[in-house]
Amino acid sequence: MHALAGQRVVVMGGSSGIGEAAAAFFAADGAEVVITGRDQDRLDAAAGRVGGKVSAYRVDGADRAAVDAFFAGSGPVDHLVVALSGGKGGGPFAELDLAELAAGFDGKFWPHVQVLQAALPALRRDGSVTLVTAASARAALPGTAGLAAINGALEAMVPPLAVELAPLRINAVSPGVVDTPWWQGVPAEQRRTLFDGFAAITPVGRVGRPEDIARAIHMLAANDFVTGVVLEATGGATLATGR
Repeated sequence: MHALAGQRVVVMGGSSGIGEAAAAFFAADGAEVVITGRDQDRLDAAAGRVGGKVSAYRVDGADRAAVDAFFAGSGPVDHLVVALSGGKGGGPFAELDLAELAAGFDGKFWPHVQVLQAALPALRRDGSVTLVTAASARAALPGTAGLAAINGALEAMVPPLAVELAPLRINAVSPGVVDTPWWQGVPAEQRRTLFDGFAAITPVGRVGRPEDIARAIHMLAANDFVTGVVLEATGGATLATGR
């Protein structure tokens, strides 16, 4: 059964990682998928990997004029996924560069907000929006206070927006540690050590894969009785295990 067959899904940030995996799930479900990103070559490569009814458009989610222009010409949209990754704003709080924290908000919080605002006229009245945040909002790991602020701010908006914008459904998926290109700036050996360490304290015994998060995104879009939810997809990493 194809729950979203014939429907139109826009994935902002769909050129790699979680966004690309989500696009693949929607395309496999028979949806028409539009992926966006800042690099047309990467978008075209991702569209080729995803297959199905997929088109790719270069749109910088941090550029409000570009986002407005995209949705003004996009036609009707049934479901929107905002998977724009940030990265700045981490580090020990006592030494945290507040300009970097502001850049972190500029790279993730504000793009998510302005994409949703710009998309409203194009979105189906009872369609859905799924934001991709991060479990740093609640994980209480040293050095992540800035990241917690950015992602926590997005997650705090989900319940009131679900009420204010109803019957449009607003949800978020909050991933834990996921093996995506976001980590490529970390040397391979160090990255493996980090992943092994997280896997050892996670009930499922591994870090996440993009497909794990994509399944959660697809579920929230397809289930029209779910709204106002921040769904953790962390492999149980945020559970109080007593370890």
